Amino acid sequence: MAAGVQPQANATRSNRSHIAGMALADLREQYRSDLFDDYVPFWRTSGFDFELGGFMCAVSDDGTQLNTEKSMWYQGRGLWTHSFLYNHFGGDEHLEMARLTKDFVVKHGRDTDGNWVSSMDREGRITGEADRMGYAALFLAEGLQEYAEAAGDDESMDLAIEVFWQGTKIYNDPARDVVQGYTPVSYPGMRVGGFEMVTIILLNSLLQKRSDPALEARMSNALENVTERFWNPEYRLNNEALDHHFNRRDDENEDFVYLGHAIETFWMILHEALRRQDRALFDLAAERLKRHIEVAWDDVYGGFFRAMEVNGVLTFDKVLWLQEEVLIGTMILMEHTDLEWPAWWFDRTFHYVQDKFPLRRHGYPMWIMGGDRKVTFQPKTARKGNFHHPRHLMLNLLALDRMIERNGAVSSMWQ
Repeated sequence: MAAGVQPQANATRSNRSHIAGMALADLREQYRSDLFDDYVPFWRTSGFDFELGGFMCAVSDDGTQLNTEKSMWYQGRGLWTHSFLYNHFGGDEHLEMARLTKDFVVKHGRDTDGNWVSSMDREGRITGEADRMGYAALFLAEGLQEYAEAAGDDESMDLAIEVFWQGTKIYNDPARDVVQGYTPVSYPGMRVGGFEMVTIILLNSLLQKRSDPALEARMSNALENVTERFWNPEYRLNNEALDHHFNRRDDENEDFVYLGHAIETFWMILHEALRRQDRALFDLAAERLKRHIEVAWDDVYGGFFRAMEVNGVLTFDKVLWLQEEVLIGTMILMEHTDLEWPAWWFDRTFHYVQDKFPLRRHGYPMWIMGGDRKVTFQPKTARKGNFHHPRHLMLNLLALDRMIERNGAVSSMWQ
């Protein structure tokens, strides 16, 4: 594990034959095993409805199905995960799961007004009202655009774009009045960093598959929102919540930083900078990613805090997805730059995650999704994720494949 002080910001290394104290091939094997020997078999035997289609994520550690609700968020997310698996690693079984999910959602997922609902039962009967945050539409659009490539289905791509604009319309409604649940204060039409974040990664992927000037404009708008409007120059951190006009109100949201979303967003901006071949944007995202990583680290027990109030308290729980966003972001920087600090943080984070989150030491497959500050094991958990964890494993596995092909040399992107 990384020890001592963090390297200077400008310290460099020209070749990465080893990462986290492991040869690239050995690190790749760890990622391969975590994905294909753990995640994939679990969802083939637990939580997926092969008869009717769709993901049922209320699953205990031993694979017992606790209920059969099908949350729209997890349908869109699972659709993306298994479409991406098929597109990059093959396997007809992944395309089968994606197709069954897509068919189920398209058939059952809208109410009589055409709005995407928040949840359904196993048979597709609506159990939750129309989504009023816009996230259900974004996750579904993200899944549909990836499925469109997997299945060669232009209609699914058309639907993905339509659904994206449906979600964006909800977000842009100044009368949208919904309690976000994780921000200190909510108000009508509130802007949140999380929505801009999902927009960025969705459009980054979609625009690699289809050219669309309106979507390009929305991407540029989202980048401007994140790097300028949500950025708080006093704290040098991103606020999570602004009012509808992107103003920072003098209330509890003013110093609220959702560190997890900020870290996740800035690695997504790294991806977008690569697509645009925009070095200035890439460097800005790298600098701000580093800033949020440093602030989020728990110097007492290790790992990253999820949220904080700059003039108040930290949210002390540790969630797996945040730790994995750090691993994605630092891997991107190790692949495309010779900077040394990302390798130091990856080393520190990778060993912390491998020590704290896998359930294999407790006799179960999969990983702990979240816990207290010490990540104390709690038996009988009630939900399994089908998105953040496999996304981390897939993206970093692909990056390691490219790095191994170059014998550890930095990519030529910026040369």
